[in-house]
Amino acid sequence: MFEDLKGSGLLIHHWDTDGICSARLLLEKLPKDIVNKTPVLGNYFLTSEELSEYSSYDFVIVVDMALPEENILRLAKQAKVLIFDHHLQQPIPGVFHQNPIGQGKDPLLYPSASWIVNEYLGNPVNMFALLGIVGDYEKRIQTNKTFYGLITDFCTKQHLSFDDLLMMVYLLDSNYKVGDRKAVEETPRLLLEYTDTQRILQNIRWKNNLTLLEKEIAKYIDAPSETKEHVLLKRIHTKFNIISTVTRKIAWNLGKDTVVVNTGFFNDRDQIYVRSGKDLQPLIQQGKMLGYRCGGKKEVLGAVVPKERSESFVREIVRFLSP
Repeated sequence: MFEDLKGSGLLIHHWDTDGICSARLLLEKLPKDIVNKTPVLGNYFLTSEELSEYSSYDFVIVVDMALPEENILRLAKQAKVLIFDHHLQQPIPGVFHQNPIGQGKDPLLYPSASWIVNEYLGNPVNMFALLGIVGDYEKRIQTNKTFYGLITDFCTKQHLSFDDLLMMVYLLDSNYKVGDRKAVEETPRLLLEYTDTQRILQNIRWKNNLTLLEKEIAKYIDAPSETKEHVLLKRIHTKFNIISTVTRKIAWNLGKDTVVVNTGFFNDRDQIYVRSGKDLQPLIQQGKMLGYRCGGKKEVLGAVVPKERSESFVREIVRFLSP
C-alpha cells in the first residue's frame, strides 16, 4: 500500500484524538523510522521554521489537517505528499488526496479522518477508527444510526460503554489542551503499545491533565455571554487550548449559533471558533480571502486572527450568522 514510499518520511497530524488515532493507524503500516510531528499547537498552518525543517524529507503524509495550499505546495517541491482528511479543502494538483468530503461526498458517511484512514488501509472496525469519530462528534454521533450502531456493537464486544470511549477522548485530548506538544507527538506511538483500553483510561498523566482542564472549562462555560443578532458570543482569556471544547459545549447545550474568542493563547493573535447550524463554507472562504488562517468543516470554523483585526472579523461572523 505504501510500498513506493522510499527514503526519509514525515507524518504531520492534528493534535486532537482524531489526528492522534489517524496517525496511530498509519504508523502501524509505515516504515518504523518515519518521524511524526504536530504543528505548533493552535496553528492550522506550518511556520517558516517548520517548512524549512520539513522540506528535507522524501515523503510527507498529512492527516486530519487542512494545511494551506501554499504549505502543501512548498513541501511538494521536494517530497511526495499524501493527504488523508475530512475537512473542507480543494484537491491540490500533484498531491495524493484521500478526502471524500473534499470531493463532495456526504460528511455523515465520513465522520472522521480516522475512519477514512482505516477504510483506506482495509482494516476491520477497531478502537482507533471509532475513537476518532467519537472525538469529533462526541454524543452527537448517537443521531447517526450507521456509525452509532458500529460503536455500540464494538462496545458490547469489548465490554465498554459509550462513556468509556468519551473518557478516552477527553484523556487523549488533554495533552494538547494543556499545551504539551511533545506529549501529543509521543501519543500515537504509545497507542501502538496500548492494545488494552484500560491503559488509556488509567494513564495517570492524562488524568491529572483532565482534572486541571475541567476546572478551567467549567469557569468559562459558566461565565456570562453576549448575544448579538441571535448569535451567542463569549470572550475568554486562557493559556489552555480549550476554545473548541468551550464552543462545542455551549453550542450543543443551548442549541444556538456560538462564537468564542480567546485572547489568551497567543501574544499577538486571537483564536476564534464558531459552531453553527448554517453551512460555514462561505465564511471560511471569506476568512481566507481576508488573509486569516482559517479552516473547518460545514458546521465548524476555526481561525487565528491578528488581535487588531479580531473584532472586525467577529462582526463579519455575526453578520453572516444573523437571520
